[in-house]
Amino acid sequence: MSGIALAGLAWTALVVLLTWLASLARHDVSLVDRVWPVCIVGAGLVYFALVPGHTPRGLCMAVLGTAWAVRLCLYITWRNWGHGEDRRYQAIRARNQPGFAFKSLYLVFALQAVLAWIVSAPFLPGMTAARPLGWIDVVGIALALFGLFFEAIGDAQMARFKADAANKGKVMDRGLWRYTRHPNYFGEACVWWGLWLIAIGGAGLGGAWTVVSPLLMTWLLLKVSGVSMLEADIGERRPAYRDYIARTNAFVPGPVRHSKSEAS
Repeated sequence: MSGIALAGLAWTALVVLLTWLASLARHDVSLVDRVWPVCIVGAGLVYFALVPGHTPRGLCMAVLGTAWAVRLCLYITWRNWGHGEDRRYQAIRARNQPGFAFKSLYLVFALQAVLAWIVSAPFLPGMTAARPLGWIDVVGIALALFGLFFEAIGDAQMARFKADAANKGKVMDRGLWRYTRHPNYFGEACVWWGLWLIAIGGAGLGGAWTVVSPLLMTWLLLKVSGVSMLEADIGERRPAYRDYIARTNAFVPGPVRHSKSEAS
């Protein structure tokens, strides 16, 4: 099994190396965001291809993972098309000059390859387990599907909001965004907790170690490249967002709270 796992790491390394070369030509490190889902699920599909005999569980995980990756890859590519390098990566570039072109290979791309490989962990025991599908698998499938639709709906609502010129400068607080400031991130976390449950359904406690995947993904979404980074200075740039923070949960959906301004 270790050989199969290393084949997944080789896949993520190859994808990010090619993307790094493209980023040198485009002067755009944020290209890595577009291939992030390709790295993760590509590793899972490598496992699927190398494991002898395909089980219903393995096929289910492959379909769920591919659906997640294709949607997210296409959405990020469409959203970022023509906008150049994301400001988050511009800040990283500025902090690591001179020589960022080479430094980005290990500061951004190699790191992403390793992280993507770790996140792909549930695919390995899930696709090699021979147990029949059970109730844990059903819960995992339901949670992954819920997360997939939740993040897709959230992204679609935000896209429509931004497409309306009348909303320029306003804070999106409608639809799912009324109950959580980041429905896309919450949905994504649900996908990976669901896939982990499917792995548990197949491998039992032998697959419990793959909890590193949803834990890592949730931590990244909350503390690294997600909520914390996006909201680090947004209150200064967009004062209306501070009131949105006061009345809306950051991650897990919840009831709308009354802000101080509304209470007074």
